[in-house]
Amino acid sequence: MSAETSFDELLTRVRRGDADAAYQIVARYESGIRVAVRTRLSDPALRRQFDSIDVCQSVFASFFLRAAAGQYDLHDPAQLVALLAKMARKKLAMQSRQARRKRRDASKVRSLAAWAAHLEAKDGDPARAAIGRDLLRRAYELMDPEVREMAQLRADGADWSRIAVVLGGTPEGRRKQFRRGLDQTAELLGLNAEED
Repeated sequence: MSAETSFDELLTRVRRGDADAAYQIVARYESGIRVAVRTRLSDPALRRQFDSIDVCQSVFASFFLRAAAGQYDLHDPAQLVALLAKMARKKLAMQSRQARRKRRDASKVRSLAAWAAHLEAKDGDPARAAIGRDLLRRAYELMDPEVREMAQLRADGADWSRIAVVLGGTPEGRRKQFRRGLDQTAELLGLNAEED
């Protein structure tokens, strides 16, 4: 099996909410994302308030929600790395702005410890799988019915042209509507919207 086929299969499994596929993505790309965050985390005051793992966990939480909903059209690992790095930079910048604006002290910074346990769990851990399923189920519950239908079509492999045929409108209009819907859902779930 070629690396490209393997990557495509892995993303297909992630779209279906496969916790093992999510674990493989984290195992392959987490260290690179953490390094990218640490190199940009130069302010000692901010380093005391949050670590690269905080940003990394938030990135993966957003990525998995949006990937499972079918937002991303990624065709090779380089695109995924670029996307995750971009998300990390934006999340780090957002957290830095929030920390500076609110002048939080280290004891008040919200931890993402639940995601640490989720992402560092052993392969095949039922608890890890349950967390992923619960997040995806909750996201689908919060979605507008039309956005939910688009998410299901994307999870089934439909491209934006096909979705426009099924639901009407233009492919670009449907893609933008879907993105706005995912942004609203992510906000309701406490995940920050990304401009990816």
